[in-house]
Amino acid sequence: MINLSTSRRKIEHLEHCAQRPVESKDVTSGFDDVMLVHRALPQINMDAIDLSTEFLGRKLKAPFLIASITGGHPDTKPVNAALAEAAEEMGVGIGVGSQRAAIEDPEQEDSFSVVRDVAPNAFVYGNIGAAQLREYDIEAIERLVEMLDADAMAVHLNFLQEAIQPEGDRDATGVLEAIEEVCSLKVPIIAKETGAGISKEDAQMLKEAGVSAIDVGGVGGTSWSGVEVYRARESGDKVFEDLGNLYWDFGIPTVSSVLECRNYLPVISTGGVRTGLDIAKSLSLGAYAASAALPFVAPALVGKDAVVESLSAMLNELRVAMFLCGCGNVNELRTESKAVVTGWTKEYITQRGFDVKEI
Repeated sequence: MINLSTSRRKIEHLEHCAQRPVESKDVTSGFDDVMLVHRALPQINMDAIDLSTEFLGRKLKAPFLIASITGGHPDTKPVNAALAEAAEEMGVGIGVGSQRAAIEDPEQEDSFSVVRDVAPNAFVYGNIGAAQLREYDIEAIERLVEMLDADAMAVHLNFLQEAIQPEGDRDATGVLEAIEEVCSLKVPIIAKETGAGISKEDAQMLKEAGVSAIDVGGVGGTSWSGVEVYRARESGDKVFEDLGNLYWDFGIPTVSSVLECRNYLPVISTGGVRTGLDIAKSLSLGAYAASAALPFVAPALVGKDAVVESLSAMLNELRVAMFLCGCGNVNELRTESKAVVTGWTKEYITQRGFDVKEI
């Protein structure tokens, strides 16, 4: 059944992210609590640093993914095209927004499939909400994979946003079993939070369900509760506006969530990643890759070259960080660099039973 409200919601989300302050207000991602140990004698050539890595069986030129942003409305097609062209040129990965709209309305498929059309060699992952998995059979999810010739499929966990949306799906029963069924697909499944983080308890359950990787999507970046505040305000719904404001910063910050999940599955660090230094800190703490969405929304509205410019700056910042840590490649950054965790993040992970000395 075609649900036009789903398609309209997609363009509303994109517009709010592009035009309004939607990031966390009072809780940070935790990167300011992480200090990389500087090596005054790096003994490597910065220009020879190798940013390439392998993730879920695919080679990337850098340990970075353009996180799921949009799709599902005709106006989102050029945005996804610009993002995908940049990903292809830079050799990084890219995800699409929820493909639910394409299930409900096949006319929206090209707003997603354009990603593979213009990025034939990129690592591309599809996307569907965990709350919607019970609505569709496994064949429908397979069609979403085929739509993109996807290298992986993300199942996003956005129950905070669902709770804030007037039209949200607030029934989470049977979701883990549905994820386990999806893990029977021939592509890797990424469990992806969308701004509230993932705990070690959930990481353990996701691993047992057969998930291949975790995208922590922690607090510190875009607040989807915050995005819903603007939608509620525009519709005059004071109850949901107040609810969204209350939960604007709810969840586990990104750095803490990376530390919660890193011993269970390969981790993607998402949520407030804004610089190459943030990427370096993420990998030093055990992530396999980092990703971001919001920094590329405005550039994507301009075009591919603006996205490439933003990506290039971020990856150059990563290269500088690796040089100053004496790491000639990504594996050395993950396994040999040292990081010191301080402040609120140290307090959090200590109370959660982690040994700071092991970091």
